[in-house]
Amino acid sequence: MAIGYNATISAPRMHAMCLQLLEENLKPGMHALDVGSGTGYLTACFAMMVGPRGRAVGVEHIPEFCFNREYSEECCGYTIEGLFPFYSCWRYDGRQGWPEFAPYDAIHVGAAAPEIPQPLIDRLKPGGRMVIPVGNVFQDLKVVDKNSDGSVSVRAEPSVRYVPLTSRESQLRCY
Repeated sequence: MAIGYNATISAPRMHAMCLQLLEENLKPGMHALDVGSGTGYLTACFAMMVGPRGRAVGVEHIPEFCFNREYSEECCGYTIEGLFPFYSCWRYDGRQGWPEFAPYDAIHVGAAAPEIPQPLIDRLKPGGRMVIPVGNVFQDLKVVDKNSDGSVSVRAEPSVRYVPLTSRESQLRCY
């Protein structure tokens, strides 16, 4: 569903699939990063799962999404007031990850990258997991696991269709 600025909110089944794939990395006290957080719906789910000892961070390069709580409440029907201070959203280029609370146990990317960005792998904790759509026209949902020795393993889940992970300028130019 379109939410403005050439962005969309994923279908509920995609959110459910990503939450299921990341479930073991969203336990109380863990840190989660949501790149391209849009309305913040999935970031709020992360915050509820990691609880007050954890941290859920959304990064979004469209400030109207990041700082408009009323929009999220109207669009998605939830209120995030009770999730603070362990939920936050920052205007930032998510392709670089968000350094402040790294390394992350879980990273979700809500837009398709042509390849897995190395800075996001670098922000992933050993034992952590990232879920990211990868590809241009044809995309697969990739599950990236960082092993305890720092090596990375990647597996493909079903084919998906996401908007491209891009710069703020490119996204707004299309708007």
